[in-house]
Order: sequence, then C-alpha cells, then structure tokens
Amino acid sequence: MNNQTVLQQDDLVSQIEKALDSIRPYLLADGGNVKVLEVTEENVVKLELLGACGSCPMSAMTFKAGIEEAIKREVPQVTAIQAVNLTSADDPGAKLPGEL
Repeated sequence: MNNQTVLQQDDLVSQIEKALDSIRPYLLADGGNVKVLEVTEENVVKLELLGACGSCPMSAMTFKAGIEEAIKREVPQVTAIQAVNLTSADDPGAKLPGEL
C-alpha cells in the first residue's frame, strides 16, 4: 500500500466512524456498540459488534437496518459491509436487550 492509499483509507475510516456516530447512541442505549476492525483495499468494511450487540439475536436486523444503512448513506464508496460476529436468533447464548 502506498502513502496515497493509506491516506485514502484513513479518510474512509474517518467517514465510516462519523456515520457510525450517528447511530451509536441507539446501540449504547441497549448496552452495545460497534468497532471498525478493517477497511480493505476493495473498500470492504469489517465490523465487530460489541457488548450487548455481540450476543443479541436482533443484531442481524440492527446490522442491516441500522449500521449498514448508515454507512452506505454516508460513505457510498464502501463496496460491502461485514460483521464478523453476528448472533443468530437460534443461538442458545443469545440474549435480548434487558436480559444482560
């Protein structure tokens, strides 16, 4: 990666963080958060859901309807968004907000 690419990636991460900041209050209200793990050279964003979001069966819906939409709206150059730890609704360890 050359210096130009590194600067572009840093700017992209800043834009993504700004988009995430628009929905963080909602995540935090339910005891969760989100962390940017990586932005690849292909502009794929890899995220980790934290706190309650990491174990909530609603995390897939939160990811699609909230997190993914916020990033796509604010940072159109992102090609894909992946969460590395989405919880399935049938996961026996899943907990709804308020059950933590």
